[in-house]
Amino acid sequence: HVRCTETIPKIMWNVVAALVPAAAFGVYYFGISALVNIIVAIVSAVVFEFLWEKMMHKKITITDGSAVITGLLLAMTCPPTLPWWMSIIGSFLAIIVCKQSMGGLGYNLFNPAHVGRAGLMVSWPVAMTTWTQVNGTVVDGVAGATPLNILKHGGHDAVLQLFGNDPGTMYQSLFFGFRNGSLGETSTVLLVLGGLYLIYKGYINWQAPVVMIATVGVLTWIFGGVSFGTGLFSGDPLFHMMAGGLIIGAFFMITDMVTAPITLKGQIIFAFGAGLITV
Repeated sequence: HVRCTETIPKIMWNVVAALVPAAAFGVYYFGISALVNIIVAIVSAVVFEFLWEKMMHKKITITDGSAVITGLLLAMTCPPTLPWWMSIIGSFLAIIVCKQSMGGLGYNLFNPAHVGRAGLMVSWPVAMTTWTQVNGTVVDGVAGATPLNILKHGGHDAVLQLFGNDPGTMYQSLFFGFRNGSLGETSTVLLVLGGLYLIYKGYINWQAPVVMIATVGVLTWIFGGVSFGTGLFSGDPLFHMMAGGLIIGAFFMITDMVTAPITLKGQIIFAFGAGLITV
């Protein structure tokens, strides 16, 4: 038998560690409501997993870290001001409906956190698209909108106005995370560092995140409209690569060991498709 020192708990808790810096920044930037949602989502996910396994007379696996990852990822992909009871419902959908009903860890067809978020999105779309107001920003009636929402409603000039009409300030804010968005998607640099840690540990391949991010960058450059400050009819790839949830999706979602393709070629095709659908 070929032996190695890796175990499911070791891998899962390393993924949690990789997510913690970006989550901690979300708490720092958005405040106590973000911390409450993280705690509620994680605790409820672990409790639901325990109750299901207890009821079904299965081995209790709440210490392996997989339920913690599900709760943490769910919270990080939701608005920081989401009502706490919605986080509990999201965890129920993720753990019971998606993960355990399909057989538990390794058997789920979809990423549990994604299913939880999707269920919340179709049930409470207003709550899932309501963002913390930063710097009193109101664009066409959209209070505290994300940069992508501002781009949609007000155009490029409105986005630049949000950052003092300075493209450098805009890129810096997007890179470090000083902007609106889901709780854990804002800090590009911390998410990238977490992803690099997983690559270093050998848990994910670098090709998949790079292909997805590059796909989004290239396609938004081609089809993205007028770029900032140039007047040229091309998109701004840097803006689109940092303004939404692309980075957390590229490093922590399409690389999910259970639901991602097994072969490297499959992962690359999968990543390209994910980037294409995103754009």
